[in-house]
Amino acid sequence: MRQPQRITASKRANRALDAANFFLADVRDGLGPYLAIYLLTIQRWDEASIGVVMSIATAAGIAAQTPAGALIDASRAKRGLMAAAAVAVTAASLLLPLVSNFALVAASQAAAHAAAAVFGPALAAISLGIMGHAAFTRRIGRNESFNHAGNAFAAMTAGVAAYFFGPTVVFYLLAAMSLASLVSVLAIPGREIDHDLARGLHDRLASHGASADDDLPSGLTVLISCRPLLIFAIAVALFHLANAAMLPLVGQKLALQDKNLGTSLMSACIVAAQIVMVPMAMLVGARADRWGRKPLFLAALLILPLRGALYTLSDNPFWLVAVQLLDGVSAGIFGAVFPIIVADLMRGTGRFNVAQGAIMTAQGIGAALSTTLAGIVVVHHGYSAAFLTLGGVAVAGALVFIFGMPKTRPREGQTQGPVAAAAAFSPAE
Repeated sequence: MRQPQRITASKRANRALDAANFFLADVRDGLGPYLAIYLLTIQRWDEASIGVVMSIATAAGIAAQTPAGALIDASRAKRGLMAAAAVAVTAASLLLPLVSNFALVAASQAAAHAAAAVFGPALAAISLGIMGHAAFTRRIGRNESFNHAGNAFAAMTAGVAAYFFGPTVVFYLLAAMSLASLVSVLAIPGREIDHDLARGLHDRLASHGASADDDLPSGLTVLISCRPLLIFAIAVALFHLANAAMLPLVGQKLALQDKNLGTSLMSACIVAAQIVMVPMAMLVGARADRWGRKPLFLAALLILPLRGALYTLSDNPFWLVAVQLLDGVSAGIFGAVFPIIVADLMRGTGRFNVAQGAIMTAQGIGAALSTTLAGIVVVHHGYSAAFLTLGGVAVAGALVFIFGMPKTRPREGQTQGPVAAAAAFSPAE
């Protein structure tokens, strides 16, 4: 049986990955919560319409996620795919200030979300292809740390600029970050990427003794035959059903008080959360192999009901920004531990990236329903009811994860994927 080997990446590869994660942070999320503020304050849309257009955009991302993962598994041009996606996201976002029609706004953001489906799986694939399984956990923690630092930088810049120039300035910031991300992605040395390893087949320099079939990818039926992967998909969907709408709702509450100050305070919310996410991602990278994945993901889920309840206690802008720190804890853990769990389950199958895409599809379903659900609840029952509803969804997700999901930290020397998952992953770990 093949044993995992630690691969030593060059300094150039590590630095290029750091830079790509930093600059793609703003690009991969597109306009994010700023879209809600722009539509509310500049276009004068109501909350329900904003929720619908954001859900349409997210639904387009859902449709693209699994095909994007399959494309990344098959392609040896992963850097080129990311560069093309960055250009598409930026073009779609820069079009937005020029249109106000509902259909055109929805179409532009749908295109941006579909293109952005490439970024997450591609960055994880390149990281695995360069680092190998043994160093993957630490590299993912580092990826997420630079991603959150990039988001914090972009949000701080957007907050200051929006205060002086208005909400539309975020469109031009996105274009600048996109240009920097193109340079960073193309700086990753292509010769260091093992494309078989990047799809989860094997480690370079692995010991011999494995059959030729071990180097062939499993059939796509592995996505539905792996019970832990299905349970994880449900938990991820519920996590994002609870989480996705919380920050846009906060942004709307802030913007109703003062549109320019609202955008700046939204940036403060994002910066506060992103700063907390950096050490959380580092913690996952440093400790997930020792502590296991399940306790970390469960902690991320259980923070959401607390956050939803705290948002209802006050409309004070400083209180809302302070509560947003909890988003940094939950999202920081989730972003780092998610690809590690998928890599555990898909190890040896060659379907790592399509499995990432499938889980991101579940994530997208939850996020799309979240904004629609929250918008409807706000219109009929107010913001507090919406926050409490989202918190209740998170409790349901925690129960599913506690009782349905096995722990996925593989035993020493284990390389098999989901076919033997039920037996291979010790409940005691």
